[in-house]
Amino acid sequence: MEEIGKMLLYFGLMIAFFGFLLILISKLPGGFPLGRLPGDIYIKRDNFVFYFPITTSILISIIISLIFYLLSKVR
Repeated sequence: MEEIGKMLLYFGLMIAFFGFLLILISKLPGGFPLGRLPGDIYIKRDNFVFYFPITTSILISIIISLIFYLLSKVR
């Protein structure tokens, strides 16, 4: 049970760190346009808006996979 608690604590700290990092990056002039990348699907009609950030999702997935790969190599 203790290992699960430690794992949840590490994940929480990692999510908080990346959230803080995203806030800092968005404040920079010309910050990374996460959520507005080329390839994100955005359709706007009269009474309808559809937004699917597919490129952003793929980029975040690659970054998270790389982090988990590096963490597994460290362990």
